[in-house]
Amino acid sequence: MLLWAGVASANPRPLPFTYQHEQIASGAAELEQYVDLTPGRAREASSPAARWYGLSQFATEFEYGLTDRLELGLYVTYAPAASSGFDEIPRAPDGNGMKQRLRFKLAETGEWPIDVSLYGEAVENERELELEAKVILQRRLGLARVIANLSGEREFYYDGKHDIVLNPSAGLTFELSPTIQPGIEWWMRAEYPEENPPSPRPFTLGPHHYLGPTLLLQFGALWWTTGIYVRLSDTSHTLQIGEGFGGIWARSVLGIEL
Repeated sequence: MLLWAGVASANPRPLPFTYQHEQIASGAAELEQYVDLTPGRAREASSPAARWYGLSQFATEFEYGLTDRLELGLYVTYAPAASSGFDEIPRAPDGNGMKQRLRFKLAETGEWPIDVSLYGEAVENERELELEAKVILQRRLGLARVIANLSGEREFYYDGKHDIVLNPSAGLTFELSPTIQPGIEWWMRAEYPEENPPSPRPFTLGPHHYLGPTLLLQFGALWWTTGIYVRLSDTSHTLQIGEGFGGIWARSVLGIEL
């Protein structure tokens, strides 16, 4: 059944972190649910001992095709508070809040030697306002698809501080059939405070590099993409209490056409 080569009607993401050039059609809508999980170190409230802690974050996205080339995305993000018995837990990158974004493809897929899309996003959450810009590049080579996102953010914290965040990603996928598409993906995150940058640079600010296998499964209007990544940077670093970006990072995205 997984190798069935029938026609799929949704517009899935073959890579969990990297946006592809294809978009949903004008008037179409899709609902996507993201889940991230990475191990961290937290302190037990009843003792100074450090324990392993599963840092998670969630995002729900509604996508709508304004035209065949312009797509709207609306998100709600949620980062769970500390579980009972823990404090000083790692900080989830997204936090609790909402996002709004537009994605525009400059030409239809395959018209240019390299497909190009532009992406702009605004974020409002519990600790900051954020603006993000992204250039999406894609090239099809037979069954393979090479995709890259050149991405950066400007963060405006409510305490008056400002950060620049770089978070590019890239991947390679293979369309064995419309139903199953394995791949491999790399992503990076680095944060650069503009006011009084710390020296030496702490681990939490990165840059953090991750690489791992991905798999897209699609069944008509329903699709599911998962990636499991290993941190390539600072491999000898021992996670301290309150630090995120564990040695392993997993992301799963479930989407359904409405």
